[in-house]
Amino acid sequence: MQQAKEAVAASRRIVFFGGAGTSTESGIPDFRSHNGLFRTQQGTEHPPEEMLSRDFFMAYPEEFYRFYVSHMIHKDARPNAAHLALAELERQGRLAAVVTQNIDGLHQLAGSRRVLELHGSVHRNSCMVCGARYSLGTVIQAGEAGIVPRCETCKGIVKPDVVLYQESLDHELLDEAVRQIAEADMLLVAGTSLSVYPAAGLITHYRGDRLLLINKSPTRYDSYANWIIPDSIGKVMTFLVE
Repeated sequence: MQQAKEAVAASRRIVFFGGAGTSTESGIPDFRSHNGLFRTQQGTEHPPEEMLSRDFFMAYPEEFYRFYVSHMIHKDARPNAAHLALAELERQGRLAAVVTQNIDGLHQLAGSRRVLELHGSVHRNSCMVCGARYSLGTVIQAGEAGIVPRCETCKGIVKPDVVLYQESLDHELLDEAVRQIAEADMLLVAGTSLSVYPAAGLITHYRGDRLLLINKSPTRYDSYANWIIPDSIGKVMTFLVE
């Protein structure tokens, strides 16, 4: 950890790439760990991965929204020590960007401004017909009432700006993430199994020799890392920045 801290201090263009594990210390469950969302049926007849697919959304929007509001939205979650440490790194002028697979918006809530949300955000919602924008509150209210949120103007379905299974990532956003990682002088990777593509393959674009992995479980990219710290992300990030 001391070596990694010295590397952070010597870096001027750090990029952070994070997954669901970045937000578990805020009370948001991850997906693929022992207690993750995808390990259980969550009281439904369909597996979560099916319910979070484009086909399921289009065929059963009422059931999609019941599951989505109950299990994917955490309106009371607050940024944890990792989010706050990253915001501090940006304030210091040493963090070039946060690239995240998360949709919770906690990086922005902590104060980070340069955030690339590969899988979208629960805070952005729009009508599938006319494109009108709606707040998260509109979606929550409809989901809790057991109805599908619809546009006030054209009655089209309001869809969250999140990437569902069977949908593609935004190519411009992906290209920007590749550019940021390729130009980084240090890459911090945390809280991700590095098993979901194409996002997981982004770290192969890093060209430097300061790659830190913070993850409690091994990943297929461990051999690329200069340092591996299997500990709390909040604890490690706080130490690296203080």
